[in-house]
Amino acid sequence: MSENEGRRDLRMPDDDEVFAEVTNMLGANRVTVRCADGTERTARIPGRMQKRIWIRENDIVLVEPWDWQDEKADITWRYENSEAEQLRDEGHLQ
Repeated sequence: MSENEGRRDLRMPDDDEVFAEVTNMLGANRVTVRCADGTERTARIPGRMQKRIWIRENDIVLVEPWDWQDEKADITWRYENSEAEQLRDEGHLQ
């Protein structure tokens, strides 16, 4: 068995994205997230994700904070549970 067996190449954050954990569902396609940079933000689920990807509390997501309003963000990606565990094992998440 090799060390990288079962390891998948995961989407990593771009320069303007950060890891976040969904802490609260607000309704109206909005959630509260706790970002890896220590900030709580209100994140918006974009239309292209609303019916295709279900986002629940405690999910790990990538968010892109707004340039003009730092306490808000857009969700750009959601990780599956197995992918989130892999990120934790590799030290990307605390």
